[in-house]
Amino acid sequence: MKKSEAMFGLVRIPLDALAVAAALLLAFRLRQDNFDLLPFTRLLEPARSLPDLGYFVKFFVLPDILLFIVIAAVMGLYALRSTIGAWAEIGRVIVTTLLWVVIINAWFFFVLKELFFSRAVLLQSMVFTVVFVSLLRAALVLLQRAMLKEGVGKMLVVSLGARQLVTHAKDMLTNDEHYHYLGHLPDLDALKRVLHQQQMDLVIQTDPNAGSDETLRLIEYCRSHHVGYGYLPPVLADVPHLLQVERLGLLPLVRFQPTPLDGWGRVFKRLFDLLVSAVGLVVLSPFLLLIAISVLIDGGLPIFYISTRVGEYGRRLVHLLKFRSMVCNADALKAQILDKNHRTDGPLFKMHNDPRVTRFGRILRRWTIDELPQFWNVFKGDMSLVGPRPHLPQEVERYTPEQRRVFAVKPGMTGLAQVSGRSNLTFNEEVQLDLRYIEEWSMLLDLWILWRTIFTVLSRRGAD
Repeated sequence: MKKSEAMFGLVRIPLDALAVAAALLLAFRLRQDNFDLLPFTRLLEPARSLPDLGYFVKFFVLPDILLFIVIAAVMGLYALRSTIGAWAEIGRVIVTTLLWVVIINAWFFFVLKELFFSRAVLLQSMVFTVVFVSLLRAALVLLQRAMLKEGVGKMLVVSLGARQLVTHAKDMLTNDEHYHYLGHLPDLDALKRVLHQQQMDLVIQTDPNAGSDETLRLIEYCRSHHVGYGYLPPVLADVPHLLQVERLGLLPLVRFQPTPLDGWGRVFKRLFDLLVSAVGLVVLSPFLLLIAISVLIDGGLPIFYISTRVGEYGRRLVHLLKFRSMVCNADALKAQILDKNHRTDGPLFKMHNDPRVTRFGRILRRWTIDELPQFWNVFKGDMSLVGPRPHLPQEVERYTPEQRRVFAVKPGMTGLAQVSGRSNLTFNEEVQLDLRYIEEWSMLLDLWILWRTIFTVLSRRGAD
């Protein structure tokens, strides 16, 4: 670790102490003068008589400073090598301050059997502490960046191995002000020659083999020469956000999860699906009944077309509901028109002006109304509001192993591919968009796709 890193990490402690002391004293002084900078504190009842300033400093300021530093340390705000962003750090400062105020109140209420002598002082101290601590830390970051630009405190890094450093990692090391990337070395002998001229801080191995003599010799050499050693995962380097470092007993374990849609994310998505599908079925029920009657008048029974699709994990079959938009024997007639398929880029069947579509069915398809009964599939849990397109079993038989990754989540009524071109996309483009959705899932992405779906349907872009 660079001395400058340790210095900037340690100096946060006295700066936080200074910020908390300034916040407490400012709030106390304002209350003494019966002047409140925060309007909402004026709504509080008048404070009891304030203690003497010396008594306040000795029995309140000094213990509260120590308490804040202990909480901040537990929250990881004094890590010598910080890996969190500026906004995340401010968030931790806010949480630390809230915990600090709660503990102070709890101490007075449960131990001293009384309330804090002035809620206005405590509330204003809380706000001032967040502001002062954040400002001082921001000033410290600006100073550190200015020193880094002058070359002070930069970490000297080389990559080593038979393979070159991946582009993303190279760009990161080149553009990040904390690093100075010196280039790539082929092997340990080249590293030894460089170390005779310049001390390194970090060596990144690009093609590690845990059991090889070469890797073991490199690690031992770095340890004995006080050089940091690191390596890039040889697999799944294209999706680093899906890799998690966990513990297997005392051993570190790098685990891959196919999608961020896991844990609470899955719970939130399911609850959202339940709520929206239930509301959709209730609100749209008169309209759905009208459509059902129109389908019956136009083409008779059945009203619904039930299609068997492959579900989540590629195992569970989904009986997907649609309003029938084709003639009753459409599946039997499909064999006669296979040669007219305009999709030659994959296993999907698409045909412009499909003769099997009924008159009313063309209206349903043009406005995507035929898919509204899938709200029931979503409510049952067979589908989601947002996800990859539903897949026919005969299509799935022709999928490549990479394309089968789309089964990591439930199929959806709409998806990233549907709002990015629909049938105007090639099959491979559809799959890549579905895989991108799976790997980058978030509730915000779901909401954005649902919002975009409205405009895609209204514009009829890519509709058959």
